[in-house]
Amino acid sequence: MAAAPAAPPVLAGLTRIGFLTLPNHSMIACANALEALRMANYASEREIYSWSVVTLDGASVPASNGLSLSPTVALADAGPLDLVLVCGGIDVRHSVAPGLEDALRRLARRGTALGALCTGSFVLADAGLLDFHRCAIHWENLPAIREEFPEIDFVEDAYVIDRDRLTCTGGVAPLEMMLELIAAQGGKALADKVSEQFILDRAARAPGVRREARPRRQLADPTLARAVRLMEGAIERPLAIAALAERLDVSPRQLERLFRRHLGASPAAYQLGLRLERARELLRLSPLPVTDVGLACGFQSAAHFSTAYARRFGRSPREERKDHM
Repeated sequence: MAAAPAAPPVLAGLTRIGFLTLPNHSMIACANALEALRMANYASEREIYSWSVVTLDGASVPASNGLSLSPTVALADAGPLDLVLVCGGIDVRHSVAPGLEDALRRLARRGTALGALCTGSFVLADAGLLDFHRCAIHWENLPAIREEFPEIDFVEDAYVIDRDRLTCTGGVAPLEMMLELIAAQGGKALADKVSEQFILDRAARAPGVRREARPRRQLADPTLARAVRLMEGAIERPLAIAALAERLDVSPRQLERLFRRHLGASPAAYQLGLRLERARELLRLSPLPVTDVGLACGFQSAAHFSTAYARRFGRSPREERKDHM
C-alpha cells in the first residue's frame, strides 16, 4: 500500500457531476459513485450535489448487465458540469461513439474536471487527456494499456486523484473515490456518515492509504511471495531461476521445493504461466501486433511463443486475437 497524496483543493468545487455512460458500462461502478452523492445529500440534510446521467446523443445505453439508467440527457444539454465521469465497462474500445473524444477535449479546454470509472480511463487516455498524469484502471486492463500509452503513469491503486483527473477501477473503488471528494467538500464527518449508511468499514484502512487495485494471491511464505512479485515485475525480461534464487538469498533447490509445495509447479513453469497469462491479456485487450505481444512477454522467437501459447490455451495467439477483434 502506498500513501495517497493530499486531495487537491479543486475537489471541493466539484458538486455538479455528469455520469457519461458508454454501452456495456459497469452498473456497479456507476451506481456506487452516484449513490455516494445521493447519500451525502441525505446525510447532510441539504443538496450539496446534483448529477445527470448523460450520453453523447441523449439516448440511454445498456450496461453490461442489460439494464439502462434513466432519465438520460445529451451531454450538450446537461447544463454546466464541474466533473464528467466516463463510465466504462466491457469492450470499451468498441463503445466510443464518433465525436465523443472531441467532446471531452472541449470540456477539458473549458476547465471541466474529468474522470473515469472502470475502463473509462481508456477513453480519456485515447483522447490525450491523461498524458503525464497518474491514472487508475481496472487491473485486468493494466498490462495492455501500459503498453499502448507509455506517457501515462498507470498505477495499481484502487483510485487516483491527480489534479483535475479522477480515475478508478471498478467494484467499490468508485465509492471510495467519491468519499474522498465528499470529505473535501463536506468534511471527514460527512464522509464517515456516508460510510456508515453503506456499512463500509472505513476504520479498516488507515487515513490516506489506498488499496491496491489488483487482487493478489495470498502466499504464507514470504520468500515465495517475494519470488512471485519479482517474476510479475520481469515479464518482458524473465529472470533465470538461478539469478532469482540468488536475489532471494536461497538455493535454487530450496526455491524449487517452495514452488512445488505451495503452488504445485516448478519456478520455471510458474513463470512461463505468468508470461502466457499476460500475453492472453494483451491479445484480448490491446491492439499490439501478435509479434510485439510475444516480445512484450519475453518470447524472442515467434515460433516458441506460438507453440507455448497453443500448449497452454489450446489455440494459437493469432486465433486468440481473431476472436477478440
